[in-house]
Amino acid sequence: MPLRSDPTLTLALYQPDIPQNAGTLLRMCACLGIAAAIIEPAGFPVSDRHFRRAGMDYLDRLQVDRHISWRAFQDWRERTRTAETAPRRLVLLSTKAALPYTNFRFQAGDIVMVGRESAGVPDDVHAAADARLLIPVADGMRSLNVAVAAAMVLGEALRQISAPLGINGE
Repeated sequence: MPLRSDPTLTLALYQPDIPQNAGTLLRMCACLGIAAAIIEPAGFPVSDRHFRRAGMDYLDRLQVDRHISWRAFQDWRERTRTAETAPRRLVLLSTKAALPYTNFRFQAGDIVMVGRESAGVPDDVHAAADARLLIPVADGMRSLNVAVAAAMVLGEALRQISAPLGINGE
């Protein structure tokens, strides 16, 4: 069964600094029907050949909301609310988190955020998150590649959100 045409999740890239990872993440969004946002400044121009190569022609099939700053992103997030709803939940993937992603209940409208590959996110961004999730890794290991981490978590989020709608093939 095809994925929905109206994305129920958004992947936000906070100041990405490796073009190949950003291109891979956006390609994944296009393939899975997930909306995308980039919070600038990025560590590379979006015309970068490595970024375009990793994203291939999929980048042309995806709308990417670009925000010139963290503040602009937060303003956008606030504007997405209605009179009846709170702003969309910001779910941060972080090696500093304590809650495993498999113990979290995702909801339609969630914004899953990944930080810079080199530095994560600053404390104010960490504090602004509605939830902070961890992918447990083996002792002595620091972290997964950001694209792998996002794919794991978004796969779980899609599974949770789609199951009640019969999209899981049942």
